[in-house]
Amino acid sequence: MGKLALVFPGQGSQKPGMGADLAVEFEAAAAIYRRAGEIVGWHVADVSFNGPEAKLNQTGFAQVALYVNSMAVMEVLKQRGVSGDVVSGHSLGEYSALAAAGAVSFEEGLELVAARGMAMADAAQERPGQMAAVLGLEDADVEAICAAAGEVWPVNYNCPGQVVVSGEAQSVQRAMARAREAGARKAVQLPVSGAFHSPCMRSAAGVMKERLAGTGFREPQPPFFSSISCRYEVATGLAGLLVSQMVSPVRWSQAVASMVADGVDRFLEVGNGKVLTGLIRRINRDVAAASVSDPASLNQIRSEE
Repeated sequence: MGKLALVFPGQGSQKPGMGADLAVEFEAAAAIYRRAGEIVGWHVADVSFNGPEAKLNQTGFAQVALYVNSMAVMEVLKQRGVSGDVVSGHSLGEYSALAAAGAVSFEEGLELVAARGMAMADAAQERPGQMAAVLGLEDADVEAICAAAGEVWPVNYNCPGQVVVSGEAQSVQRAMARAREAGARKAVQLPVSGAFHSPCMRSAAGVMKERLAGTGFREPQPPFFSSISCRYEVATGLAGLLVSQMVSPVRWSQAVASMVADGVDRFLEVGNGKVLTGLIRRINRDVAAASVSDPASLNQIRSEE
């Protein structure tokens, strides 16, 4: 049998109600939510469980809520002896993956995620932008469209035929129009508050550079595979990676392909939703992919273990 990769979702996977059943069923998960509220100074459980959706979708709330949710699920998995052979994450999910691998503590990771969310929200206010998903074109075609459309860049290579672009609003709209002209099946603006992973986030990267400089990372165990650099990263490179992450594309499609080439044949998405599970199945139909986020899915993992 090949390797098991634990993968962690990023912003966009949040939904009111996430974690509510988990906290009722498992005291270890409830404890994570209580501790999170103490650290960030607002009721993470209440916002996660009850919303409202408009509040939960705000960058500062969404990133904290998703990180805490993944860590609550991970705590239950650890109690059952599930650790994986590799960890990885999509954007924000890299922080969850690093905490799961012990490179930072839960508390350290949460403080970083809270700072990241605020920095990105502030950068979006300073330099407003948009993001859009382009479906049905080759990566190279989307790259060429962006190069000709102005201040817009491909920032999420999610799976074959799905690339997210990000940048200044008018440039994103031009890119969407040109994508449709080029035969894209769909080009749709995403409901996000800023041009994430693009040069529009430079000020946020500067904030995180200062914040990460004081973080003492430990060697990730199990190993951490970055979806930004598409390679395994060690402790000494993590601060620089997480800074560059702010203005660099997420190469999820390439990262999954590389992990499979390294022997991964099973992926378990740890946290709310099934976004990564769906992408992985589109990237490689020969690997097994499943998600775990609630008591039912956790109990299924237990029976399989």
